[in-house]
Amino acid sequence: MLEHGGNLRDAARRYGRDDWIDLSTGINPHGYPAPAPSPAAWHRLPEPDPELIEAACAYYRAPALLPVAGTQAAIQALPRLRAPSRVAVSAPSYAEHAHHWNLHGHERILVPYPALEQAVDDCDVVVVVNPNNPTGETVTPECLLDWAARLHARGGWLVVDEAFGDTAPGLSVAAHAGQPGLIVLRSVGKFFGLAGLRLGFVAAEERLLSDLADLLGPWTISGPAQEVALQALRDTRWQQDTQACLKAHGYRLSRLLLEYGIVSAGTPLFRWWPEERAEDFHEHMARRGIWCRLFRVSARGIRFGLPDTEPDWLRLEQALLEWSKG
Repeated sequence: MLEHGGNLRDAARRYGRDDWIDLSTGINPHGYPAPAPSPAAWHRLPEPDPELIEAACAYYRAPALLPVAGTQAAIQALPRLRAPSRVAVSAPSYAEHAHHWNLHGHERILVPYPALEQAVDDCDVVVVVNPNNPTGETVTPECLLDWAARLHARGGWLVVDEAFGDTAPGLSVAAHAGQPGLIVLRSVGKFFGLAGLRLGFVAAEERLLSDLADLLGPWTISGPAQEVALQALRDTRWQQDTQACLKAHGYRLSRLLLEYGIVSAGTPLFRWWPEERAEDFHEHMARRGIWCRLFRVSARGIRFGLPDTEPDWLRLEQALLEWSKG
């Protein structure tokens, strides 16, 4: 099992506190107010709801989608749908991509973002996280569509992970995912703050979606998850208000870090920076009940998600002040 954020039980076991501020993920701390599921959602087998697919296609502007139990389910399954291939994975990025392409007989290489262009002509599959987690790096849609066409001409795939794409809709290529060779992953967990639903979507051509559905099997999305997601995907007022809120809070976090000499990059949902004393910084914050994400491999640095409440913001500022004073 790879290490991820959100592991507050590990933090509590190590440091013995019960007042944690969890900044270790990029999940919206002001998530969608989930409605109570209907009794039928609990009692019936969760057959796929066509209204959920319709709402998701409208929200993501995708021609066809397959709901999956979080994008993690697709990340684990996609390598099993190809014969052994040469696979380039953007690096640094979400580590599960590289991990699972490495498990199924593929030749996997890690490629920095500036070198991805060359990898398109040297590989059968290219995996790009856009916007990137954790660094916030991006690739233009025009570039991605060109890469997808070049890969498809050789029977290849371009896999674009847009898990953090809700706050940057202009970057999305989901609308073009009907073309062969382009696969787009979307998450309900980050922007909507509904990580506990374990729900994501795959946009791709119908044949690949059918193969993926056969591999994953029936009843992959619970009935309660489908009902909550349907309402969230249709709630355009909440979505618009949340876009504005996240933009303001993301700017506040970047400015706060800058006040203490930290130049960061990222998205409205998180900020990241390379940190020479990453372990010391992480320990400093943990001793003050602030759990951030420490990166030791590939991208040595720190990632912060957004604080939840005003007292959380003030505690974070105090901890940064104490760090700056050494």
